[in-house]
Amino acid sequence: MDGTSGTASFTFSKPALTPERQQFYERLGAHHMGPLWEVFKLRFPPKPSPQMTAALWKYDEMRPLLMEAGRLLTPEEAERRVLVLENPGLPGTTQITNSLYAGLQLILPGETARCHRHAASALRFVVEGSGAYTAVDGERTRMHPGDFILTPSWTYHDHGNPGSEAVIWMDGLDMPIVNLLDTPFGEHYPGDIHPNTIVEGDALARFGAGMLPVDFTPARPSSPLFTYPYSRSREALQQLLRNGPVHGSHGVKMRFVNPATGGSPMPTMGAFMQLLPSGFAGEAYRQTDAAVYCVVEGRGHTRVGDQTLEWGPRDIFAIPSWAPAAHTATDEAVLFSMSDRPTQQALGLWREDVPAR
Repeated sequence: MDGTSGTASFTFSKPALTPERQQFYERLGAHHMGPLWEVFKLRFPPKPSPQMTAALWKYDEMRPLLMEAGRLLTPEEAERRVLVLENPGLPGTTQITNSLYAGLQLILPGETARCHRHAASALRFVVEGSGAYTAVDGERTRMHPGDFILTPSWTYHDHGNPGSEAVIWMDGLDMPIVNLLDTPFGEHYPGDIHPNTIVEGDALARFGAGMLPVDFTPARPSSPLFTYPYSRSREALQQLLRNGPVHGSHGVKMRFVNPATGGSPMPTMGAFMQLLPSGFAGEAYRQTDAAVYCVVEGRGHTRVGDQTLEWGPRDIFAIPSWAPAAHTATDEAVLFSMSDRPTQQALGLWREDVPAR
């Protein structure tokens, strides 16, 4: 399938450029106008042709650079000590896909990161270390490898590390979407740290057991459950692997949800976790949401078009929109991923191409 509706694809032929037409175009330009027919093919392509490329970031190469940043800059100097993952096809944009930002953030023992809030929604996926915390609007959650944590739009948040080891996580933000709409706002909290006004674990107790408080009314479109522990996610994946069936392209794949709505945890970004059994050789699959993956466990490779990305624990890789991708697992592997799928679905734009059975 090529993603069309079954009818003939667009074909284009630009009108010949005559001197008279050239003069006409110049007069249009003076009025800040232009001829659509000269750029029709670029504006209405027959299928996605993203600028971003398939890309892989090896954790063993990134970690020393992140630790060096930890030596060179304090959290106070940097605001957030983050190394941006910039897609090779999008130089100078600080974007990992056309719609998402991603970076690796470090917090060392004894450090805190100042409390602030911004219009962009953020997710944290913990890559290495335990003992640090993220606080959202007055409730802390301790961070463990594989945990998925939300910072919804316009919520005060800070980070701290009272533990004994460095903690590193992947940040994912919808910043490019927010900036595209010219709606970015941000501000600091009056103090460096938000007071702990809610007992740790309160949100998980209220919203993480398949129940909701009887009088609960959502106050925002994002999930009231802002932490999704890896221990629970991993147990569910393992149980479903035993129960079967295993999808030919995805293995065992689950999406994180807002327990109040059944929708995505945040209105603009979706998050997923999948388990690939040892020896799994997936069929090629494509979707319109470009995806960013972080390897939690295991080793393998992903074939994206004619490119092969060899990955291992903690590596990060990106797959462009509508690029055929096939995962292969050398041993049992778990992959976390994020994308802008909820945005596309809300606009009626998302589509997938599933292999015929």
